[in-house]
Amino acid sequence: MRKLTLTPALFIWLAIIAITAGLLYLSGRSLICPCGTIEFYDLNRAVGQDSQHFLDIYSFTHVLHGILIYFLVWLVGRGRVPFLPGLLIATVIEGGWELFENSQYIIDRYKDTAAAQLYNGDSVINAVGDIIIMSVGFLLAARLPVWMSIAVLIGVEIVLALLIRDNLTLSFLSLVHPVEAVSQWQEGG
Repeated sequence: MRKLTLTPALFIWLAIIAITAGLLYLSGRSLICPCGTIEFYDLNRAVGQDSQHFLDIYSFTHVLHGILIYFLVWLVGRGRVPFLPGLLIATVIEGGWELFENSQYIIDRYKDTAAAQLYNGDSVINAVGDIIIMSVGFLLAARLPVWMSIAVLIGVEIVLALLIRDNLTLSFLSLVHPVEAVSQWQEGG
């Protein structure tokens, strides 16, 4: 069996992203922000513009996706999955998440929470940014010592909770089992 090299892996990685973007577009997602502008990074959580630009405040949670997926691939593969195949597996997983996250079911679930009552899903360009930034998280986890990856994970969660009263853990909690006290705390922000 031939070893996967960088050039074919890059083409496959780009193809996975393009297929995901195409499927999102075909499902009705807008290509760019309905506001008509394209921004590389937008920290503003303006009504109707969150998750619409290439990167946003929630991009940090996708870095965490990359770290977590890296450890999942490592665990399932018992540490024997090389980096490039692992990254492609992670990209497929993240692409699947982007498709699921932008389904009407999940959009409606998010809208039931205080932190995302006006959420209308991601633009295609934001989903592409999310997949790319997840790849950065995967790369970080592959290169950093485990303790540092864990520190990044915890640090990002704390900073996001303090800044926007939302993070990966709270988003997951609100999707799986909303807690009224958490929702009230998020409304206070």
